[in-house]
Amino acid sequence: MLAAGSVRAAPLNRDVDTLTPGAQSVSQEAGSAAVADVQAVSFDGTPAVGALFTSAGGALRDHFCSASVVDSPGRDLIVTAAHCVSGIGGAATAFVPGYDEGRTPYGVWRVTRVYMDQNWLSSSDPDDDVAFLVVTGPGNKKIQDVTGGEELGLGLPAGQMVSVVGYPQTANVPILCANRAREFSPTQLEFDCGGYTDGTSGAPLLADVSASTGLGTVIGVIGGYEQGGDTPSVSYAARFGPRVADLYKTAIGEL
Repeated sequence: MLAAGSVRAAPLNRDVDTLTPGAQSVSQEAGSAAVADVQAVSFDGTPAVGALFTSAGGALRDHFCSASVVDSPGRDLIVTAAHCVSGIGGAATAFVPGYDEGRTPYGVWRVTRVYMDQNWLSSSDPDDDVAFLVVTGPGNKKIQDVTGGEELGLGLPAGQMVSVVGYPQTANVPILCANRAREFSPTQLEFDCGGYTDGTSGAPLLADVSASTGLGTVIGVIGGYEQGGDTPSVSYAARFGPRVADLYKTAIGEL
């Protein structure tokens, strides 16, 4: 839900229709099969998706994963892959929504709390490669009031057309691609599109993206099997089911 008076995102499909040479456009009305040989393209970004950074002395250092704001009662929650934030300990981590070539148009938000499933903590179960992070900004601002928040999609079927926004470590701009989120296994989704290198872990798989707000429903994040995939053209995501629902409830204080 987009907060009243907040900045509206550009439609995520804006640049999918103006692709670089050799890339292939994917329509939201395409058939049920995934499209082959799709390549991600750079674009201007969208407010509710951003990059996770290490920080030191209040300054941003390197971005290492992607994350997105999710709708929550506290309006202060983001979701990423658990393997992105495992073992960070007391290291300072910041989230920069809409990051683009050094610009931080929606501010820099400090990660203050991390929630991961016990199955991930004990055995790195790929089906639990999901983490919710609480973020804090300057003053009394809430991130969701600034960027809007993606809806959390639980128990949704595979085969949906999704848009995936991520931040490769070797680039300072986000990339975007649309394709079907196919069933890889009963608990994992597969997303086929080139360009999803290191740094795109945690990128949201967004279904039902609104053309007016740029917000959608996140049904998974790049991670899971092979911690998201061993090649840039095939990515995986743990399907959001009952354990993710419980983790979300814990993060918002309902469990």
